[in-house]
Amino acid sequence: MNFEEIKKLVSLMEESKLNELEVELPDGTKVGMKKNNAKLENTTENVQYLTIPNPNTQIVETKKEEPQEEYKIVKSPMVGTFYSKSAPDAKPYVEVGSKVKKGDILCIVEAMKLMNEIESEFDGEIVEVCVKDGEMVDFGKPLFKLK
Repeated sequence: MNFEEIKKLVSLMEESKLNELEVELPDGTKVGMKKNNAKLENTTENVQYLTIPNPNTQIVETKKEEPQEEYKIVKSPMVGTFYSKSAPDAKPYVEVGSKVKKGDILCIVEAMKLMNEIESEFDGEIVEVCVKDGEMVDFGKPLFKLK
């Protein structure tokens, strides 16, 4: 995030009625702003304070230093209800640790009384099931993480 983008965020914050704002960017950068010199909490190492023209506002920018594994994400192709198994008494299609191949059925998303089987777009191993059985999902919501 460059200085001009930060200035724009600060300007928008000053003009709004918001007292606090926290944004996490895709690269892991977090930007938090609070008005009225409120004490900043939950700060970590590698925190940079940036003073801006209005003394009642501060920006905190942090960078994640943790090594991140690359996961493949299977997202919901539609809005509906997530089901991990074909019937209430059946076992789930996949669980954490399951090995899958491209085209394997991972779950069902019910939309408008239609049961849509969601297939894996990748080969890999299920690392995380991101939603619970019976939970509503939106278009693009992550359903599974694979490695």
